[in-house]
Amino acid sequence: MPKKRKQKKSSEKIKAYALVAPALILIAAIAIWPVIQSFYFSLFDLKLNSPTKSETHLSYSFNLKDYLDNYPFLISGIDAEIRQGHAADDLNKLKTNLQALDKKIQADPDIKDKYKTVNEKLMNFEQIDSSLAFIKIDRKLAKQIQASTDQIHNALKSISAATKPDQSKKLLGLSSALNQVIVKPNFIGLAHYKDDLSQKRMWKALGNTFTFTVISVAIELILGLAIALVINKAFIGRGLIRASILIPWAIPTAVSALIWKFLYDGQNGVVAKIFEKVGLVDHMSSLLTTQTGAFVSVILSDVWKTTPYMALLLLAGLQVIPSSLYEAASIDGASKWKQFTNITLPLLKSSMLVALLFRTLDAFRVFDLIWVLTGGGPANSTETISIFAYKVMFSQTNFGNGSALAVIVFICVAIISMIYIKFLGKDLLQDSSGK
Repeated sequence: MPKKRKQKKSSEKIKAYALVAPALILIAAIAIWPVIQSFYFSLFDLKLNSPTKSETHLSYSFNLKDYLDNYPFLISGIDAEIRQGHAADDLNKLKTNLQALDKKIQADPDIKDKYKTVNEKLMNFEQIDSSLAFIKIDRKLAKQIQASTDQIHNALKSISAATKPDQSKKLLGLSSALNQVIVKPNFIGLAHYKDDLSQKRMWKALGNTFTFTVISVAIELILGLAIALVINKAFIGRGLIRASILIPWAIPTAVSALIWKFLYDGQNGVVAKIFEKVGLVDHMSSLLTTQTGAFVSVILSDVWKTTPYMALLLLAGLQVIPSSLYEAASIDGASKWKQFTNITLPLLKSSMLVALLFRTLDAFRVFDLIWVLTGGGPANSTETISIFAYKVMFSQTNFGNGSALAVIVFICVAIISMIYIKFLGKDLLQDSSGK
């Protein structure tokens, strides 16, 4: 009997894992894999505005295209200066060094096969693929080539300073380009994380994010619960009221932010004018041009936009509470407040957990609302971690550091989720497990 039970349990486990497997694969593909990719890119100094750092490089590479684009013209430029009698001895020595370097490059078996092909394509003005243009070479050869090009460039600078040849600018430009044909590995490990964690701007962005999240979610929870309690009652036109309340949430966030931007306008904004008349602000323009005004403005806009979503989730929780419990409590003489604290809140806990978790994670990752309203300003006072990551990644085209910031956002979101489940969902999880 025990053997049969064990076999039955093992078969049930296999079936359970088989049912869960597609969901796990989907989660891994949609959620985990992008994070792994971001973490991988964060280990490199990856910058799209730099030709040598636009891709990940774990080893040294030789830019054969750039080398052949500059080497022949540098040789011909030096020959032209020698014929005119400008520092002939020094330039002859420099030419000899260049030719020796070229022989060393052509002697390498990895470069030798592609050298002639690339040269012919350049002569015929044909496009060259990156597979031909960039060749992986060993560290020793890369160091030798770099040392030689450094020496040649410095020598040419000295000659130009001393004799001032006619084509000095051209020769220096060609030698400078030649000095950059070695593409170094851009793997930097955890350097981005070290820099970000020691950067005041990153901590300020995190502080803005946490402040925005805590204040907006707290206000939305209170207002959402109040609205949910009201629309849960039976009254004439309840369906219309419920539909009307959901309108702000149904409006796309970017459109909603643009509407509020007009309402906060310092010259014609209706909300700005009301706030000035009431005395909440000194001037209409203070709402979006001052640090405090801008921060309060984005919070008010977010509360208006997402309170209906909070109310909807809490209303779903209120709907499943049996009305018989309230009737029994009323017969026992419990006041409305007692009914609320002893029946509504305990039974609404699971719905509140879901609502708080969703809204907190959504508020922490806020981007479009603030981006349209303030762009993170003034003086980065409303810049959240998501906006900061966007600016670094797309405005500065620093994909390495931007990926590191994206990973930091993911870690923060994961920590928030664990905190909610641990402290708010502990009893719920224990009840479901039958303990």
